[in-house]
Amino acid sequence: MEAMQIVRRVRNKISLSLPFFKYLNPGKEKFTCPICLYEGPFVDFHSFAGVRNNAVCPRCGAFERHRLQHLVVRDIVKDVNLVELKMLHFAPEQCLMRTFSEQFANYQTADLFMEDVDHRVDIRNLPFADGTYDLVFASHVLEHLREDRKAVQEIRRVLKPNGVAILPVPIVCTNTIEYPEANPHEAGHVRAPGLDYFERYKEYFRSVRIHTSELYPEKHQLFIYEDRSLWPTKECPLRPPMPGKMHSDFVPVCYA
Repeated sequence: MEAMQIVRRVRNKISLSLPFFKYLNPGKEKFTCPICLYEGPFVDFHSFAGVRNNAVCPRCGAFERHRLQHLVVRDIVKDVNLVELKMLHFAPEQCLMRTFSEQFANYQTADLFMEDVDHRVDIRNLPFADGTYDLVFASHVLEHLREDRKAVQEIRRVLKPNGVAILPVPIVCTNTIEYPEANPHEAGHVRAPGLDYFERYKEYFRSVRIHTSELYPEKHQLFIYEDRSLWPTKECPLRPPMPGKMHSDFVPVCYA
């Protein structure tokens, strides 16, 4: 069951099911995608959590989190010689694969179930030697793993001294809620991460810096516009309600 949930999660991350241009409203507010440089309206996205307004770039398929993560990575490596860096990208999303492979001379991908990755590996039990990578990127992966601390420990182990791990999860409540079992209506999530979730990273890294939507230009549309006051629902019975319809996204940058 866990394997199928992870496969479904990956498929959802890299596949775009809507012919986006067909659904564009030319009267909508226009934005700029920092990944592909598209300019125009973004597309609303219908997910298990409801409708997210202005969520998806119709050209490259980047969601709010992808655009924010791209900007964060760009910032933290802007003064670094990327030819010398070795990057490992777990559960790689197509829109980020393209830009990362252009940025990093030594760029590798990994996943347990995806095809066409460089390494078919379990993030909780990595075959790599200590201190192999300068940068490890794993977006929206850990909320699917009961043994998330084991995964973080492994990521820290394979990082070089002064290496960086970028490990975002969807923050959907104030305090993290552990589920008794994986929720198939949430793409197999085993928890609802809260703002306190990033404290776990401090058990393994010397420092953790949180980048938020507010730190970057509004023209890129980096906020999650959805009505979370409707929770809990039949499909998501353990998610508490959150006030407001505009929510920040978060990218934790962990320093070894």
